[in-house]
Amino acid sequence: MVLATQFSWAQVTVDPKEKLNPIVQNFVNEVNTNSQLEGMAYELLDEIGPRLVGTPEMLASNEWTAKKLRSWDIEANLQQFGTWKGWERGITHVDMTYPRIKSLSATQLAWSPATKKAVEAEVIILPKVNSKADFDTWLSSVKGKIVLIAQYQKIGRSDEQIKEFATPELYEKLKKEKEQASKDFQNYVRNIGLDNSTLPEALEKAGVAGVAISNWTGIMGANRIFGAKTNKIPMIDIDVEDYGMLYRMAENGAKPKIKIEIQSKILPDAKTFNTIGMIKGKEKPDEYVILSAHLDSWDGAQGATDNGTGVLTMLETMRILKKYYPNNKRTIVVGLWGSEEQGLNGSRGFVADNPEIIKGVQAVFNQDNGTGRVVNISGQGFVNSYDYIGKWLTAVPKNIKDQIKTDFPGMPGGGGSDHASFVAAGVPGFSLSSLNWGYFGYTWHTTKDTYDKIVFDEVKSNVILTATLAYMASEDPEFTNREKREMPINDKGEVAKWPEIKQPKRDSKDFK
Repeated sequence: MVLATQFSWAQVTVDPKEKLNPIVQNFVNEVNTNSQLEGMAYELLDEIGPRLVGTPEMLASNEWTAKKLRSWDIEANLQQFGTWKGWERGITHVDMTYPRIKSLSATQLAWSPATKKAVEAEVIILPKVNSKADFDTWLSSVKGKIVLIAQYQKIGRSDEQIKEFATPELYEKLKKEKEQASKDFQNYVRNIGLDNSTLPEALEKAGVAGVAISNWTGIMGANRIFGAKTNKIPMIDIDVEDYGMLYRMAENGAKPKIKIEIQSKILPDAKTFNTIGMIKGKEKPDEYVILSAHLDSWDGAQGATDNGTGVLTMLETMRILKKYYPNNKRTIVVGLWGSEEQGLNGSRGFVADNPEIIKGVQAVFNQDNGTGRVVNISGQGFVNSYDYIGKWLTAVPKNIKDQIKTDFPGMPGGGGSDHASFVAAGVPGFSLSSLNWGYFGYTWHTTKDTYDKIVFDEVKSNVILTATLAYMASEDPEFTNREKREMPINDKGEVAKWPEIKQPKRDSKDFK
């Protein structure tokens, strides 16, 4: 309860001499004196936790966001766009049992099969061979073993730390060695005729007891957790320190053994939903301003900066718009998308399933890359985007607006986040791109993407920005022009093409 009601006294500073639109001033005051961000973050990230598509936690987050919107008297519903394989993470224990006892820092990969009883087996590494034929011969000897299939990392320190402390000569030496080791490993996998997906499949077919990787980010303590590539045997990720120890033991003939116990559950196929909230427009109800963020995450941690911060920004924006902008001209929609991580499926489903809304969209504002303040907005290839984005930004407090670099008309986003689903359909969809705060190295899809990585002062700034842009887009007397730019010549010497509309994956049948 203390955490849930914790109040942050930090404020977004605005020059008192700056004369803001009265409604925008109300946004600033509300964010500074009555922010709900910390409490919502606790409920979403600590209580519900990670939100992998197909899990009970994903459904719980859909229901929680809809309930939160309704508590502010905002119409909200769950809009189904498909189904996905059901799964629930359970307790995982991984221990080295020989040549000594040590509990290992390891994580079951998403959707990995459980163990009916603990699996204990010798750990081995991939053979030092140069051809598929030699690798296939080696496969006949792996039955009952647990195989390490990731690249061995000789140094488990971040590049930044090495650069800080090494001499320039040593830094360059270590950098070249690391680059060469990565290239050698990629060539090795290519030479044996396999890849990251087919290698675990081949090992499973050969009868191994389990597969282990270490998807290290290069930042100490952070590993990325994606989906398992096995169907019947466990697949786990081991932190770089323990993985390296096991690798060296196996390489030196110590024949280490580990025991894996996984209690996850395979559940019936689950319905997949977007949470949709709506404040009906009073003058132009058939024109729409959409606030966009994906609700799902990978489940190595809590999905705090990918994309809990985007969700919190859009929820808080809806709350203050409802409170301080009661006569919104256009309908304001919040879309909290499911299954973004598997290919923008929720937002693509919304575009495909709601043609009447798509026809009337004034603008989409999407946020999805971490806890930092917004520092970039691109026109996404729309010729006249400067006219309206530039106009809307004039109402944003100067200290927030001055942080933002704009690019007009820019290039259309072809993927990466949910604004691309709208851009492909010719709808002005804009990414509110934020300062990364170590996002790609430290929190993106990792075991460290947790509540404590949120910088709430930055998120508050983004709420004020988003609310102001939504307000201005709603008030604008003109409907946004959708004319597309003339596309430039690409690297192949051909005229680049506008991104094509892609259909969502409605189920997990062919997903790998």
